[in-house]
Parts: sequence; C-alpha cells; structure tokens
Amino acid sequence: MTAHKVIATVLGIGYIRKGSGTVAAAVCAVAWYAFAPGINPVAVLIITLGITAIGVWSATAVEQYWGIDSHYVVIDEVAGMCISVLFLPVSFGIGLAAFVLFRFFDIAKPAYIRTMEKLPRGWGVMADDVLAGIYTNVLLQVAVKLSIL
Repeated sequence: MTAHKVIATVLGIGYIRKGSGTVAAAVCAVAWYAFAPGINPVAVLIITLGITAIGVWSATAVEQYWGIDSHYVVIDEVAGMCISVLFLPVSFGIGLAAFVLFRFFDIAKPAYIRTMEKLPRGWGVMADDVLAGIYTNVLLQVAVKLSIL
C-alpha cells in the first residue's frame, strides 16, 4: 500500500463500507477533544494547514488508483473537521456541535460547497470540506460569542 493511500484513507478508515467520512470526522473530533487542550492554538492551525496540504497532494495521487473523489478518500473530512474547531474553546458540547454542523454542510453542500468540488484534482476533493469547515467554524464562533455554547 502506498503512503498516499494510507494518508488519503486516514490509516484505513476510508475502507469502511458505509459512513467512512462520518467515522473519520468523529475520530478527528475525539482527537481534538483529547489533545487540543494541551496544544498551542497556533500549533493546531499549523497542523490543520499541514493536513490540508498533504490531503490535496494525496487525493491527487490516488486518483490514478480510485478515480476522481473516491469514497475511499477521507482525509478531506479530517481537514474540514479540523477547520471546524479552530480557535474554539475545547468542550464536549462544542466538539459535538462542530461534528453535527460539519457533517450537515458536507452532506447537504449548500452555498458554494458543491461548486468547490469542480476544482481540479485534489483541490476539488479537499475544497468542499474546507468550506464546510469554515461555515461550521463561523457559526460556532458566533454561538460562542453570543454565549449560546
């Protein structure tokens, strides 16, 4: 198995038949909840940018094996989930809200998210989830500022 397949499937999560994107996002949310409290927020941003960049590279590389935007590729869900929780206070409630909102935006694909899929190669694979993560983060930042969460 190539390194790109391992990265794109997030250590094999992408091989799960049903709900692999949901599982990948959930694993990311749990990892954020467990590890983010001890990590500088700037480091979390750098990790997120790294995951996104490596995701573009690997999603492009695996197209030759699996075709365009294969269901095996779930690194995009991890990048989007990471963006969803950037610079937010770490709590179970925020993690759960981020997970639910991110999956909603990723599945429903409202307001330009579907358009992002038309970008070439790995950029299109990653960009729709990045935008879903941005939408989620903006909503949660507002909710936190308004003391809703």
